[in-house]
Amino acid sequence: MGIDEYGGGQPQQSDVLVVTTNDVPGFRVERVIGEVFGLTVRSRHLGSQIGAGLKSLVGGELKGLTKTLVETRNQAMERLVEQARARGANAVLMMRFDVSEAADVGTEVCAYGTAAVITPDTP
Repeated sequence: MGIDEYGGGQPQQSDVLVVTTNDVPGFRVERVIGEVFGLTVRSRHLGSQIGAGLKSLVGGELKGLTKTLVETRNQAMERLVEQARARGANAVLMMRFDVSEAADVGTEVCAYGTAAVITPDTP
């Protein structure tokens, strides 16, 4: 996996800005729409579970699981943006991820934040 495959985040030209901060420098919050989230649950396939079990004996990164988690976080983020857009937002403030095990069969990832409408500050 190349470095691009380990990353996440938004495309450069997204119409919904997602930030982990409470505000965006140079912009003001015109309207707070409310909480939005994107949720996904992914199971691990048998091959990655066997590989992870073997790798845990000798140590090192579990690349198959890392790739799965990156893909899962990106999907949760895409769903977050879709929900914000559908509610009329052009920004999501205070975005966070929550990750947990889902009944020992997979990993649940939730991206959540506050949907808002922001506009550039006028000088």
